[in-house]
Amino acid sequence: MYIVDGIAYAGEPKQPLKVCGVRPLDDFLLWVRFNNGEAKIYDFKPLINLPVFKPLADVNVFRNVYIDYNTAVWNNGDIDIAPEELYNKGISAEQTA
Repeated sequence: MYIVDGIAYAGEPKQPLKVCGVRPLDDFLLWVRFNNGEAKIYDFKPLINLPVFKPLADVNVFRNVYIDYNTAVWNNGDIDIAPEELYNKGISAEQTA
């Protein structure tokens, strides 16, 4: 049991998911390491045509990914993607090796 803001919860608290490492790969893929020790490959191609991610269609911009506030970001933080999205829709890096 644990308590947050005066509310008691059963079980153990879950740690927030954080990006600890990120590398751009060919074909708009991202290799991402998380604070739970897992590494995943995330396919960014389905998002490239969305207005918010349109600048990432330029491979040189896409390759400039970095970590800020525990998430993957581009363009001085103007573009980011939630760690949960990367984790939930990513494929285990071990499966793709």
